[in-house]
Amino acid sequence: QVQIVESGGGLVQPGGSLRLSCTVSGRLFNIYNMEWHRQAPGKLRELVAEITRGGDPNYADYVKGRATISRDITQNTVSVYLQMNSLKPEDTALYYCAVVQYGGARSWGQGTQVTVSS
Repeated sequence: QVQIVESGGGLVQPGGSLRLSCTVSGRLFNIYNMEWHRQAPGKLRELVAEITRGGDPNYADYVKGRATISRDITQNTVSVYLQMNSLKPEDTALYYCAVVQYGGARSWGQGTQVTVSS
């Protein structure tokens, strides 16, 4: 079992930046991948970025060049961050942190709202 807490969402103007944070505690040894997903109203949830156990990042095409995923590891927690720049109104969504464990089980955070609007 893992516990996931997200923060950092909010209202930002187009062209602005946000940094989302996700802190994970619990059975950390079994984590394979950490991900950020998003879901806009009326749309399917989609992967934004991921970082592997080895620290390799991957990004969806629509955020490449605008997003950076990073990770901090302590003895009791793992934190993953998503820095997003040059935000667009179409980036408005509920952003979820997800943890993938060996065996494929995925655990989700509660989500943090990002709204891009002038």
